[in-house]
Amino acid sequence: MKAYIFPGQGAQFVGMGKDLYENSPLAKELFEKANEIIGFRISDIMFGGTDEELKQTNVTQPAIFLHSVILAKVLGDDFKPEMVAGHSLGEFSALVAANALSFEDGLKLVIARANAMQKACELQPSTMAAILGLADEVVEQICAGIEDVVVPANYNCPGQLVISGSIEGINKACEQLTAAGAKRALKLNVGGAFHSPLMEPAKVELQAAIEATAINAPVCPIYQNVNAQPTIDPVVIKTNLIAQLTGAVKWTQTATNMIADGGNDFVEVGPGNVLQGLVKKVSREVQTSSANIA
Repeated sequence: MKAYIFPGQGAQFVGMGKDLYENSPLAKELFEKANEIIGFRISDIMFGGTDEELKQTNVTQPAIFLHSVILAKVLGDDFKPEMVAGHSLGEFSALVAANALSFEDGLKLVIARANAMQKACELQPSTMAAILGLADEVVEQICAGIEDVVVPANYNCPGQLVISGSIEGINKACEQLTAAGAKRALKLNVGGAFHSPLMEPAKVELQAAIEATAINAPVCPIYQNVNAQPTIDPVVIKTNLIAQLTGAVKWTQTATNMIADGGNDFVEVGPGNVLQGLVKKVSREVQTSSANIA
């Protein structure tokens, strides 16, 4: 079965989407529509801006979303998903590609999400760290024993779990996890504690936007971040999308479940190839590739 997967924040690079814009009238039309909706020429930053400009949350999230979604649209009849999933922000791209959300509504939600997350980051200094080489259970246990806010945030693949929380909480956790045998406890250069309770203000703000948006049944099951389970029920999709900002991204579990349900050909739609690497860490048996236009 063919599984299409959509990347999240961190996959961006300068020049992303330029080939689509130059070679596809549909892509050009969608990029121009996005520039209008956003209120500035995000396509100019994507195609020829600086890394710094592209790294701003209000640019990064819509940029990755646009690259993924427009690529899926340009694939046309070649895009025949039997299952989809997206990593964090990528869940929104997956929903638009699978016809559960319109292009315009998806983009507006991603902009609302980016702005809400930015505001939440400014309320309290917070961060994330990648923990390598420890069992998930050990990381969970140590985080649970720390009084400051620190939680597992991204279950990326076996042996790689990103934690999220207050600066104090992350510092204590990194110290204890290193002592417990982690190969590395690497603080990430991010603006805040994504997928943790510290995103509660953003969740409240985004909830109103999600509830006001029409979501239809997708053309195939979407495996969502918060529970790694497949669904086509719009009510369930909305509930899980709202929970996603403060809940963990269960990518290891998602890839495991997709493979168990017959997914054996994973195609990454969007910038980079990070997700292909993570899926391969779950199973060497599956095929992985990047979507591209002929």
